[in-house]
Amino acid sequence: MNVADSEIKSLLTSYQNITVYGLSNDPSKPSHYVPVYIRDKGWGVVGTYPKEHSVGGFTIYKSLKDVPKENRKFIDVFRSSDKIPEVIDEILSLGGTEVIWLQLGIYHPEAEKKAEEAGIRVVSNRCLIIEHRNYF
Repeated sequence: MNVADSEIKSLLTSYQNITVYGLSNDPSKPSHYVPVYIRDKGWGVVGTYPKEHSVGGFTIYKSLKDVPKENRKFIDVFRSSDKIPEVIDEILSLGGTEVIWLQLGIYHPEAEKKAEEAGIRVVSNRCLIIEHRNYF
């Protein structure tokens, strides 16, 4: 993680559109209720998920490459830690991402370093709901 604690609030106020990588169709999972929370706080939220669904009224894309570039500046990732290297490679291959947020319990130091070296700000092992509540 190359974002200091003191920079979290600034990140949360600087971006108002977010892509949720792995936005679940199961309302009981964090990968669904975290995006709902963020959307309810005024953020524009789209998601990626390999299977089509319309739960929660989100626009869901099958792949990150299908997400409009303006929505890929801030990507909130819900994938297991072992999948993070391939997620980072996909994000880097598409370009345009400024922030990668790895949700609570998700981290991969080597992949994070690769993203950081490409100029991306990385937050890992942090929950957007918790951080938003800390500052707002």
